[in-house]
Amino acid sequence: MPETSAANQKLRPDAKPSRVLIVAPTLDYLGGQAVQATRLLERLSGEPSLKVKFLPVNPRLPGPLRVLQRIKYVRTVVTSLLYWASLLVRIPAYDVIHIFSASYWSFLLAPTPAILVAKLYGKKTLLNYRSGEAEDHLKRWRTALPIIRLADKVVVPSLYLVKVFGSFGVQAEVAPNTLDLTRFAFRERQPLRPTLLSNRNLEPLYNVECVLYAFALVQRQAPEARLIVVGDGCERAGLQALSVKLGLEHVEFFGKVPPKDMPAFYDRADIFINASDIDNMPVSHLEAFACGLPVVTTDAGGIPYIVTHERTGLMVACGDYNALARACLQLLEDGDLAARLIRAARAECERYAWASVRSRWLYFYRELTPVHNAQRNPEVAMAAAPMTPDPIRAHPEQKQTVAPDM
Repeated sequence: MPETSAANQKLRPDAKPSRVLIVAPTLDYLGGQAVQATRLLERLSGEPSLKVKFLPVNPRLPGPLRVLQRIKYVRTVVTSLLYWASLLVRIPAYDVIHIFSASYWSFLLAPTPAILVAKLYGKKTLLNYRSGEAEDHLKRWRTALPIIRLADKVVVPSLYLVKVFGSFGVQAEVAPNTLDLTRFAFRERQPLRPTLLSNRNLEPLYNVECVLYAFALVQRQAPEARLIVVGDGCERAGLQALSVKLGLEHVEFFGKVPPKDMPAFYDRADIFINASDIDNMPVSHLEAFACGLPVVTTDAGGIPYIVTHERTGLMVACGDYNALARACLQLLEDGDLAARLIRAARAECERYAWASVRSRWLYFYRELTPVHNAQRNPEVAMAAAPMTPDPIRAHPEQKQTVAPDM
């Protein structure tokens, strides 16, 4: 991931650029953290009020030593040592340490050292927590809350996580995931073809097994139906075996796909399907919106805060593959419904464009910058007010009507 700087931009004479270090995984990792960190770094590179650089939580060892990172357990030890050393050397040069965070062991290995080293040097920290497993993490890991409370600011991508953190007495603020609409070609699918896309990691919490069972029911009604499965993970072999066991036709597993190649897969499909049991604010749903794919999804975690049932997508209860299948078939049979969802979802994307999110980040950084740098321009000052969601996002309808078994 390249390092970026806005030092060459013209600054106001009364303000110095805030020096921000983004600590996050590189695109070597699967998952939304790396994608969002990359996008944020690219966008902030043009901001004259900031100097932004990047520190990877998964640094590569140099030259021949890299072979050590191919050995299980040894990889964790040597990568962690290099990461700690990088933190100790680089953090002193920055005003704000922006730390991307997941949960469980990932939280212990990556955000925790960054917070502790930043505190050692007296630096301001912004913990950007992004995991849909937050509630379970905070309940079960006794060290999590004390570490999180060391952060000067907690920022999350959804109102769902604001609510979760609030229940543990931690105030969190929202900066939504960003979506680069120029990367995705929008088109209305009329009529819809029975070509489904699933692009979540093949891990238990995303329940891609449920997608396969739903697709089996769709294929009974539409034998020509296709399923494109993008993503990798510990369940890949088992899911491929289940596909064979269910006698499914036209199912393709593509494994890990770089983010730059994903628009082509969205373009191949006509319906986006998701069956996650645990989730936060999946960017995949927003990307489907941007491409014109109607979304059929479970109502896990924060999904009801970004998908409105029968307005921007169809939602069903977690684990109900019968309802997932029925929703897909409903879209195939009702072209007017599909068209209405597609258009409303595309309009919804504007909420997540950089122009809508930019001022939030500028405000957070300025708020954490030392006093001698803290004079705000009018645009940033306007962002100081709490983000006001519309009523649907603030109070999503959690209970959905579940279709009967097919």
